[in-house]
Amino acid sequence: MGGIWAGMLLIAIAAALVRGNTAALLPAALEGAAAAVELCVKLTGSLCLFGALGKAMEQSGLMKKLGRLLRPIFRRLFPRTADDEEALGYLSANVAANVLGLGNAATPMGIAAVKRMKAISGSSTASDEMCRLIVMNTASIQLLPTTVASLRASLGAGSPLDILPAVWISSALSLSAGLLAARLFQGRKHRA
Repeated sequence: MGGIWAGMLLIAIAAALVRGNTAALLPAALEGAAAAVELCVKLTGSLCLFGALGKAMEQSGLMKKLGRLLRPIFRRLFPRTADDEEALGYLSANVAANVLGLGNAATPMGIAAVKRMKAISGSSTASDEMCRLIVMNTASIQLLPTTVASLRASLGAGSPLDILPAVWISSALSLSAGLLAARLFQGRKHRA
């Protein structure tokens, strides 16, 4: 990824040199850096809030209750993991955060779920269930895209949630395609 960014930077510098527009290069770079910092600051509040909410759910036992509530669904997707309450709690919190559009807040719970799944399987390679969780986390279904809505609101959108139908359709399609692909490739071992 670093190579891609370096390549883009070199292309921008070369383009500025070719077009004779080097005077605009430094102000544009500084403006982009400032915009990146502003964006990070705007997102930090919501990420801290929902990260703390996840920790509070874990410590209060709410995560385990949510896990028991979602066990019938998870039993079909994660049959080996569904019997472990700790893993089920992490899975539930991960899915709940994704449903609320908090992808970055879902990541720590997803990592904890994968670690627990690894402990359950006792294998050093990723199990089919771990791969399925990663697919679900990546293609997450969102009912309420709060991160995108907060970004849109901070940038002055009159109706930050008017994107809901498009989000629902695209996330349902991406999740379905991801789970289908995971099912098709299930059990195949990588051959070196």
